[in-house]
Order: sequence, then structure tokens, then C-alpha cells
Amino acid sequence: MSRIGTIARRSFLVGSAAIVGGVAFGVYKMNQPDRNPLTAGPGEAALNPFVFIDQNGVTIITPRAEMGQGVQTTLAALAAEELDIDWQDVRVLHGPPAAAYYNSALLGTALPFKEYARSDFLRGVSGQVDKTAKLLGLQITGGSTSMKDGFDRLRMAGASARETLIRAASDRLGIAADKLRTESGAVIAPDGTVLRYAELAERAAETEVPQPPLRDPSTWRYIGKSMPRLDQAAKVTGTAEFGIDVRRDGMKFATVRMNPRLGGGMKRFDPAPALDLPGVEKVIDLGHGIAVIASNTWLAFQGAEAVTIDWDNAPDPAEQDAIWAGIEAGFDTRPNSKLRNDGDVDAPVPGATELTAEYRVPFLAHATMEPMNATALYTGDGLELWCGAQIPTLARDNCAAALGLDPAQVRLTTTFLGGGFGRRLEVDFAVYAALIAREMPGTPVQVTWTREEDMRHDFYRPAAIGRFRGAVKDGQAVMMDGAIAGFPLAAQVAKRWLGVPFAGPDKVHVEGAFDQPYAIPNYRIAGYQTDTEIPLGNWRSVGASVNGFLHDSFIDELAHAAGRDPLDFRLDLMRGEHAPSAGCLEAVRDMSGWTGRTPDGIGRGVAFTYSFGTPAAQVIEVADEDGGIRIRRAWIACDVGLALDPAIVEAQMFGGMMYGLSAACFGEITFAGGEVEQSNFPDYDALRMHTAPKTEVTILETAEHLSGAGEPGTPPSMPALANALFDLTGTRARELPLMHRFDLLV
Repeated sequence: MSRIGTIARRSFLVGSAAIVGGVAFGVYKMNQPDRNPLTAGPGEAALNPFVFIDQNGVTIITPRAEMGQGVQTTLAALAAEELDIDWQDVRVLHGPPAAAYYNSALLGTALPFKEYARSDFLRGVSGQVDKTAKLLGLQITGGSTSMKDGFDRLRMAGASARETLIRAASDRLGIAADKLRTESGAVIAPDGTVLRYAELAERAAETEVPQPPLRDPSTWRYIGKSMPRLDQAAKVTGTAEFGIDVRRDGMKFATVRMNPRLGGGMKRFDPAPALDLPGVEKVIDLGHGIAVIASNTWLAFQGAEAVTIDWDNAPDPAEQDAIWAGIEAGFDTRPNSKLRNDGDVDAPVPGATELTAEYRVPFLAHATMEPMNATALYTGDGLELWCGAQIPTLARDNCAAALGLDPAQVRLTTTFLGGGFGRRLEVDFAVYAALIAREMPGTPVQVTWTREEDMRHDFYRPAAIGRFRGAVKDGQAVMMDGAIAGFPLAAQVAKRWLGVPFAGPDKVHVEGAFDQPYAIPNYRIAGYQTDTEIPLGNWRSVGASVNGFLHDSFIDELAHAAGRDPLDFRLDLMRGEHAPSAGCLEAVRDMSGWTGRTPDGIGRGVAFTYSFGTPAAQVIEVADEDGGIRIRRAWIACDVGLALDPAIVEAQMFGGMMYGLSAACFGEITFAGGEVEQSNFPDYDALRMHTAPKTEVTILETAEHLSGAGEPGTPPSMPALANALFDLTGTRARELPLMHRFDLLV
């Protein structure tokens, strides 16, 4: 790639391409203009963070991490649509850590309101809260917000670039701008004169940047279409650079070994057995653990195993039974929230049938296929870092703080992520790499965790208990009283990321339960919390991953207590409350040919969860195959308002469902003596290709607002499977994982 100027003060690397300058176009103003992280060299220009041009064409800088969800393809399509460039000419790179790339659609979602019933006023309030992410520098890929964040911003950047180029061509040709048009990366005059964008770059750098109107949807070529994935060829050919693939001249390789008793320190260690191994070069004291540096990763692993270490005990030696008892004790405290409190759940309903149920869900690990890793180079000028990061600004700032550097002295390249699911929202793996690299100044060091370290030092999806009480009368639900006890995930994350205390009702704790579009006249959801020292983190679909199972399982029990078909029962409660949600249930009914009756040996379950602005319904079919149970078929319907790339939305719905089904079947993290008992995939299993169900997806676009697709497929998968197993066996699953009660095929 040719020289394009300086980005983020110095060059930064994305994949295998070095970006060292360029002409960037586009403008998008919130309350104040974004500070452009791109700077120009001689004869170059940088007018916006999102688009730049060199002599080879246009490159679109995307602000979100590509972790298999297709985000870079769709964001690039938004800009390319307005830029008038051909798809085969689109190049895309991940932007450097910068406030200009803040997520403008995330923080407002934390406000404690029902998303499906949000008024225009509350949406306006959320929009103002969203803007604080710029002040906090939260460049986040998460919360199923990338498309909501980028839909206007990337299109406006592309439109502004196009109009700037037209004005530059107008000046050069002496022809009025409204007489010129663009096509295939060029400005075309009435007489057929063609000026490629690259030819206009220098003049465009001196041209006033306009803010033109966006193109009418009737003219869209890319938006709403299934586009070829921009990362596809590199991943198929093995040339895509994930964090674990980074290679630099003179590189050394390292791993870490930390106290398996969470929170415990290290009394003493003996490095001699490791240093006796050929290829092991150094053992570093990290205070609460060690790092081993060697000539390759395998030798580093072997060296870490050879070091003899005397570990301290955990300050809070967690035992699984005690953890459950602690959660149960939370029910005796004052509730943290009552975000749904309609009618009077304590008033008796004459003639109603009442029922109660208790559900439990375990801690879960993220178990990304690419284990935690980062590559770092420490020099006298600062730190260079390569890793997969969902919040690159947070990774940069924490590494700087750990080394006593200014954030401007840290240059971070965000590579492809081999799975994120919320784990790479954390920055511990990057900070470890920075600290280890400091011990080897001038030498690049790649730090790769073993799967065991990864599994035992995760930030876990919290365990929870749900206690539900309900009543049905005349075939309808007339009361639901849900109490959900667990741990304060939001408070831990706020303190860890921002260093601030969390106050007020914790929406995350009860999302997927309080915000469901059911017109139950007496309807209360209360959240109860208990403190814990166990590290907690965001896991795909976050609170809805817990409450989708708790809440929808009880809805299913209410339906059966009412003597109703479970799908029709849900529809009756939903039709007058939220039409897009009802439409999803109707769609899976029609797709699956739902009748409410299944033959012997077959079970079907339906489930629904509204999360991340998206209603999603699923039907799961299971079959008894000689005593073993196979998940045979699945149907998914969602309403994302506008499907920017239908193939990617479909893939995300399927992937989210599979992630949830794997957790429902096999996922659990348990504790003994302060240690996590699971260590690798043999004891933290997942569904395989041969056990994945044949799946159909329908994408609806009736909702008023664009919404996310990355996470909403996960929450309904767990109750849909449990409800199908009930239909098959007559056994109601009230605790996950399901492998403890059912013989599931693996």
C-alpha cells in the first residue's frame, strides 16, 4: 500500500497493511466535531476519521472490531453506498484507539426503561446519554450497537467525501458542481471526462467539507443486500491476521501462570526447573503469578508447567454450595430494582390457578476459540501493542497506566478477533503483555494464554436464581411476580472500566425479564443482589442470557397451567402490547408448521425474548434417537427494523442460537476451594457440527427503529430447548446445564 500520511501520530498496522498517511473525508458532528485521529503528511489531507484515499483508491476506516460478526463489511457498505465506489474496490481497516470512534448508541441503553415501549422523548434522552461515551473515550464493539451507531455516521462520512470530491472536480474543470456526477470511484463530467478520486485527492484536501443530504433508499446498491464478506478471502486462505498470528522480527514468545485460587497471591516460586529447559529464556515475577519467555509458545507453556510455585489461599475461598447460599440470601435483602411493577401482584385473584417455580443458571465462561493473547514491543519511546480488543481505548489507557506512560505513547493495532462474546471487552491480557514486554525492551513478545489459564481466569457470566409466582384464569395469565437474585455485574464493570461506583437500579440484572412485551395486568419483576469477589463480565446477551431462560420458562409453565397452546398463549398476551414481537411469534409458527401437537419421539418448544431492541422468537425440535436426544431442527424469526445485510443478520441469529444452545446443554463454571473446576473443552463442552440443528431464519423489518443482531439470538435458545425437552419427556428443566438431567447427543 502506498504512503497515506500519518495516522494517530505514527503509523499503525491493521492486518498486514501499514497505513502511514492519506486523504480522509466526511464529517459527522454531534455537539462538537470529533477530533480526527488521522494526521496528514506533505501533500496529503485528513478531514475525517472514516475515509481516506491514496493513489490506489479508497480505504474505509471502521471503528468496530471484526470478531466474525461481519461488522466491517456492513460498516464499509454504508460508506461505500454514498461514496459511489464499486464493491470490488472497497478496502477496509480498523481504526486506531481514538475518541472519534466512540460508540454513540451504547450508554443510553442502560437507562432503566422498557426498550420496546420507549417514547420519542425517552429516545431523545437516551441519545443525549449516548454522547457521554465520547467524553469517556468508549470505543466499544458490544451491546449489538455497531449498526445503530454506524448507520448515519458512516453514510454521512461517505456522502461528505463524495460531495467534496465533486467540488474539487468542479474547481479543476471549471464546471458547476451540479453538472457533475460520480460513478465507480470517479467524478464524471457531462462531456465524459473521468477524474478518478485519487486524481482529486490533493485538491480535495483544500476544499470546504460539505454536509449533503443522504441518498434515497430507492437508490441503494449495497444497503439491504447480502454483500460478499470483506474478510472472507483472507480467512479462507489463512492470510487473515488474528492476534495469535502476529509475527515481528526477533519476536519472543511467552505465557502466564496465575494463582488458580482467584484473588490469591504467590508466596514463592522456583524458576530453575523451567530455566533448565532448552529454549526457555526468562521467568518473570508478576507478583501474583509468573510469566515464562521462550523461543516459541509451546516451550513457554512447558516452562510455565515446570516452575514450582507455592500459592497463597484465595481470600474468599469460594465453594459452589456457599455461592448458591449467598445468592439465596439475597432474596432476604431490599430489592435493588422493581423496574416492572404493574397492577397489584399481592392481591388475590378469585378463581385463578396459582403456581410457583424456582430456576437456576450457572456461571459461564466465554470460551473463545482463540485464547487470550497480545503482542507487545516496549521501547524507550513507548509501547506498541497488537491484539484483538473490543475496547481499544481502554486497552491503550490501561497499558499506559501500568507502565507509567502517557496514552499517546501507546500505539495499539486491533487485529481480527477469534471470538469476543464480551471477553475481549476486558484488557487484562493486554496489560500482562505490556508488563512482560517491559522486561524485554526492544524485543517484541507475544503472550499467549493456555486454555486452562483462559478458562480459570475469565470474567464470568454471573450465576442467578429466579423465583417466580404466577396465576392464570380463563386461559389467560393474570399475574406474574418474578424475583431474580444474583451478583452486581454492572457495578463490577463500572468500577473496573471507569473507576466509578454504580448507583441506582441495575437494569442489566433484570433485562430480558422486566422488559418483555406481555400484557399481564399484575406484573412485577424485582432484582436482588449479593456482593461477590468472583470476577464478573459481559457474556453474549449479558443479563438477557440469564433472564431469557428464567422468564420464558415460567411463561411456558403458565401456558400449560392454563391448558393453552404455548405459542398461542404468548401471542394473546403480546398482540396488543407490541406488534413486531407478535409478528416474530407468528413467523416461527408459520415457518415450523406449529400445531402444538408432536408425535411420539419428537418434542417441540417455543420461546421468545426481546433484547437489544430486537424481538426474537425460536422453535426448537428435539428427537429421541435410541435414548439419546438430538436437537434436530430450529426456526428463528427476528425483527431488526432494517436488515442492512440479510446474510449477516441470518448468520448472527444462527450463531447466537448455537452459542446459547451450547451453554444450555453443557456450560457451567463451578468452584471448589476458590478454584474454578473446569479447565478445557472436555469439561466445558459445546455443540458440534454434527449435532447442530438444521435451521431456518426469517428476518422481519416492521419495527420502527434499526436494532442489533449479534446477541438477540442467544436468550430464547435456552428456554426453547428446555421447553422442547418438556414436550418430549414430560420433565420440566428448571436448572442449567441440561446435561445433568437429559441424555443429550454429543
